[in-house]
Amino acid sequence: MDWNLIDKQHEFLRLLEKQGKSYNTVKNYKADLQCFNKFLVTKQEHLKIRSFSSVQVQEYAHYLDQKYSSSNSVRRRVQALRLFFDYLLGQDLFPENPLKKMAVSPKVLDLPEPTPFPEVLKNYRLLKDREKSHEGLTQLVHSRNVIIFHLIYGAGLKVSDLAELSFESILKDKANYRVLVEHPKRDPYSIPLPASFSDDFQFFQELRANYFKIQGMEINQLLFNANPYKILSGGLSPRGTELFFEELRRHLKTEITAKSLRQSCIFKWLNMSINHSTIKEWLGVTPNYSLELYLEEMKKDPSGLVFQDIEENDHE
Repeated sequence: MDWNLIDKQHEFLRLLEKQGKSYNTVKNYKADLQCFNKFLVTKQEHLKIRSFSSVQVQEYAHYLDQKYSSSNSVRRRVQALRLFFDYLLGQDLFPENPLKKMAVSPKVLDLPEPTPFPEVLKNYRLLKDREKSHEGLTQLVHSRNVIIFHLIYGAGLKVSDLAELSFESILKDKANYRVLVEHPKRDPYSIPLPASFSDDFQFFQELRANYFKIQGMEINQLLFNANPYKILSGGLSPRGTELFFEELRRHLKTEITAKSLRQSCIFKWLNMSINHSTIKEWLGVTPNYSLELYLEEMKKDPSGLVFQDIEENDHE
């Protein structure tokens, strides 16, 4: 049976999408397979592959070790290729998975690197100042960015979670709000948002409704993608959120990322003495997920890792 490696990789990635894998996960698998393709071109100057011997497996392992200093990067690429060969095996294109016996280093957990609380406040105040000093679509975009900030630092959401939110995802809980998170493979759960979210959300909601009414637009997603002239689409991709953080880093000369801000939220919850099982539930991780690295960092520098909720007067 004649088949093309690139075509099979595309089929594999489409299967991952159908299985409900996130945009970021599929993108990472694609990058990992492209790494394998580059190895093939380097070794044999083409992408034809009808067999993959144990010798080639060891050559690929050496190639990865030379290319990446992080054992986690090597581990991820091996795992991606192993799953891809399982896919080929299932289609009777290979007699066995050649990577099944390939040894990789155990996963190493990176130490958390949260955005320091003074930097959290500085970034939030910048966003609020921008919101106040503009009008029209530009003001609406800045107001959207304030909401993104609250959802990550206030509720610990990942960028992939943000992309799926609708207006119905924001629930009123007595005086405050909660955000509803829904995943294809687990029961939905909600996370409380800080009191400061209320006024910012109501302002965003009113601003958004007025702008959409004037423009004759209807978008159900909470967030949106826009350029300086118009709203392009409903929903904001993980890449769109990362671009927002890239701009913050350039402007304030900080190291803030969506990941570091989310880690700040975890430290905040730990400082608030929230039950660890509850924190894991809000993070959307399994019960055996360990918070030990966070706890160890707090022991090293308890005063430097004191985070708290953004208060309503923190933008003044």
